[in-house]
Amino acid sequence: MMLRTNILLASLILMLSSAMISDAQTLDLEAMLSGAEIEGMSIAIVENGEIVETITAGSRSSETNAPVTPETVFEAESLSKPLVAYIALRMIEDGQLDLDKPLYEYAPWPDAASDPRSQRITPRMVLAHTSGLPNFRTPGEALSMLFEPGSFFTYSGEGFLFLQNTLEAITFSTLENLARIYVFEPLNMTSSSFVWQSDFGQRIAVGHSDMGVALDKTVPQRANAALSLHTTASDYARFMIAVQLGEGLGRDLFKEMTLAQVDALDGVFWGLGWGLQPTMHGQSIWQWGDNAGYKSFAYLEPDAEHGFVMLSNSANGMLILHALFESILSGPQTAVRWLNYEKVDDPQYQLGRRLHFALLSGGIDAAKAEYESAKADLSELAFQEEALNSLGYRLLRQGLIQEAIAILTFNSELYPGSANAFDSLAESRLAAGDLEIALELYEKSVRMNPGNQNGIDMIQVIEGQLEQQK
Repeated sequence: MMLRTNILLASLILMLSSAMISDAQTLDLEAMLSGAEIEGMSIAIVENGEIVETITAGSRSSETNAPVTPETVFEAESLSKPLVAYIALRMIEDGQLDLDKPLYEYAPWPDAASDPRSQRITPRMVLAHTSGLPNFRTPGEALSMLFEPGSFFTYSGEGFLFLQNTLEAITFSTLENLARIYVFEPLNMTSSSFVWQSDFGQRIAVGHSDMGVALDKTVPQRANAALSLHTTASDYARFMIAVQLGEGLGRDLFKEMTLAQVDALDGVFWGLGWGLQPTMHGQSIWQWGDNAGYKSFAYLEPDAEHGFVMLSNSANGMLILHALFESILSGPQTAVRWLNYEKVDDPQYQLGRRLHFALLSGGIDAAKAEYESAKADLSELAFQEEALNSLGYRLLRQGLIQEAIAILTFNSELYPGSANAFDSLAESRLAAGDLEIALELYEKSVRMNPGNQNGIDMIQVIEGQLEQQK
């Protein structure tokens, strides 16, 4: 009976694997990119420890229309961090580094010297994002701690820069050289580097704004542990397979890597260098990346059974992540939900996108007309306060301050009873330097909602600035 059960189980696994591969092969990536206005994308699909397919679509640049191919190199943004984490774990395995010894005891880091709490940060804290450091410091300002090291999860790129400082000091080497020794050369990752390589120029994917405008390409001359990795989808998939199969790590350290070190809330935990999504058979490992003009996502189940790596050269790259996950893997999307990116099929996003184009082409009057026109073919779910509020903040992030003011003013007209609408409008006015108008709007928001702590805090800040101007 046991033999028959095993045969049936093996047959079921084979059927499921074949079905998943078939789904990936029928994935119409070109159509998905077109619908979401994504310039280009490369996806490497993993099944049973092997890369079974690489799917590409779109172009490397809107200016040249050169197609994305499996050899196309992308900025991998925060996919850099797990690779640095793996180097650190390998050095721990070799006895060069201790998981729970403060980094400061190996080598001081001048950037964080002003706060003595930084002297208690350990490799474990950096890898689990409990270092207490911010994601990135405000340009021109000193780096400061957010909270006591080890307290709770707060995603931090600065922590990985501290770790990089330590790794380089211990080895008298560069992070790029360490990556070549521990990762790139052993795993045959011939198209990966933390610093710019001359041969990248002929196959680089240029980043694009959410409006499809090609952005200037940065060419890093020094490795940055938090974000400078350049790679291909298949190269990074090879790395993930090696990690999930425990290559180069002892059993105890591999178990530690995939053990939940901290609760990141909403069903997601963080291990040593990776986000963890629990499954019936253990922890899936995952990470995402988000630089200007680039978006990426990587996910792999235990024993490297199923997973994929997605690299895109568009600010819109995450709009189809939920659909890609469902098409390639199916099953729970805990990590995707935790990231909470906008979805291309969300009616509120669709409305915001239409108003965005109308606003830039014809001003606020055109946007208002489009708002009325959209009622004929968009769901009622689109016409919520948050739709225009989100659009206003997208415009602010792009530096289109007057356009943001116009949209957020329109939103306050549509929702005159919303304290949040006036709080957002106040923020846009503050960004424009209109202090007195911003103060009036924040005061109005707080009158409507006395519990608006952000509004209360901003009133004090603006009053202080106005006082200094007298």
